[in-house]
Amino acid sequence: MGFSMEPMPSNEILQPEEHVAADEAPHPKIPLALRWLTWLVLLPLLALATAFFGSISLVVGLWDSTGRQQHYIARTWARVLLLLTLSPVTVEGLEKLQPLRRHEAGHGRPSRRPLAVYASNHLSYYDTPMLFAKLPFQFRILAKASLWKLPFIGWYLNRSGQVAIDQSSARAGVASLMRGVKTLEAGLPLLLFPEGGRSATGELKSMVAGGAWMAIKAQVPLVPITLVGTYELLPIHTYVMRPRPLKLIIGDPLPTTGLTSRDADALTDRLRSVIHETYIANHG
Repeated sequence: MGFSMEPMPSNEILQPEEHVAADEAPHPKIPLALRWLTWLVLLPLLALATAFFGSISLVVGLWDSTGRQQHYIARTWARVLLLLTLSPVTVEGLEKLQPLRRHEAGHGRPSRRPLAVYASNHLSYYDTPMLFAKLPFQFRILAKASLWKLPFIGWYLNRSGQVAIDQSSARAGVASLMRGVKTLEAGLPLLLFPEGGRSATGELKSMVAGGAWMAIKAQVPLVPITLVGTYELLPIHTYVMRPRPLKLIIGDPLPTTGLTSRDADALTDRLRSVIHETYIANHG
């Protein structure tokens, strides 16, 4: 797929605007029994599961250069972590993925991977396990380039084919986004959090346009995903889980056919509007 000569995206596409840190929303008082359950049982089991599956993934990474087996391990890890929350999960909108399954070249059968850029709101540490556990296809994530410098974690991210986002400069950021486009061209969906970090209040933050830019460049849909309940389950900077029903809602794909990179901001605004409306409608 060729690329037209279009303006280089600015830093607004690569990183969120600077804001004064918002005060965290007050958390309701947590029963002492739930605190002890989390500290003595759930969190130790979470740490053990992460260490166990992480070690397996590192070993598998010695030969799994495609990342497929490591994704399966990550999905199993995520399912275990969700079980530890004692929270039922409802997934809505899976039927919207079927039209995104392109036919594999030379076979005439649909691919198992619905090709698109998937963009989710970000409320909690548990967002990532929820997405890995409940999205039924292989995908790759975008993560900060600084993580690639960490022992073991960086090795895993590199060997499993995840995409590093370098925000040190606009040029480095564009190169990162182009790696994401190449991942899409190779037939692998991408997953990202366009807010850039977890919400401290549970409210939707501003979104950067990098995901929309990549979707437009690769001419694949941008799919909104709304997570509901994970903020109340485990808000940022807290260490006590509060079990509750969780929801993962897949929205209608936003088409990019005929759009150019100049449309990335407008497409991001549409994405944010859909996620915000869906969250309000389902957050009781």
